[in-house]
Amino acid sequence: MLLVDADPQANATSGLGHDRKTIAHGTYEALMGISNPDETILSGGLPGLFLLPSSVALTGAQIELVETQEREFKMRKMFSALTAQYDYIFIDCPPSLGLITLNALVASNSVLIPLQCEYFALEGLSQLIDTVNLVRHSLNQSLEIEGVVLTMADFRTRLTDEVIKEVKEFFKDKTYQTTIPRSIRLSEAPGFGKPIILYDRASTGAQKYEALAEEFLSRQAPPQMQEQAQNRGQG
Repeated sequence: MLLVDADPQANATSGLGHDRKTIAHGTYEALMGISNPDETILSGGLPGLFLLPSSVALTGAQIELVETQEREFKMRKMFSALTAQYDYIFIDCPPSLGLITLNALVASNSVLIPLQCEYFALEGLSQLIDTVNLVRHSLNQSLEIEGVVLTMADFRTRLTDEVIKEVKEFFKDKTYQTTIPRSIRLSEAPGFGKPIILYDRASTGAQKYEALAEEFLSRQAPPQMQEQAQNRGQG
């Protein structure tokens, strides 16, 4: 699996133990054709996990892409030499809906939406859905919503229950059953440059993310296998 850090804040990069200040070649250089993507990929710290890192240099891409021909397709072109090498490629996008995020949507088959169980997150969700629909109609007809993952849930509050209910009513089976709770261990792990599975595998946060990974993979399986997995979960 390849994780592409497409956020200038480079949280995915530092969260996997790489110093974003020392990244000489990463997503920016690959996106702008300065470096070959293969030459910029780093170890993700786990077997089978690889990282295309980010740095503050990616901030400049937002401006430089404006004057570039076929600017919305730069990332799709970048991935043309990578897709056959990995079972999955995940792109960690910036929170803003700029040219980098647009490039990611054009290059992707589907969108996995992490949604905090907070009111303002719901407000931003409608704008994202509008953008996905616009991209599908004009630039990438195969783009679909993979699903919505509810995160930072605090089940002590009424708001969390209300957000979960509203999201499930709107997205129905697109909403993942696994909900990620607020967790001190999850908050601590990035500061140590480790994914939660290495920082504290026994923690509730780690167990929930493992369950999410299993649910994600089960959704990629043929319908018959999906039904068998659901029956096992209900047993």
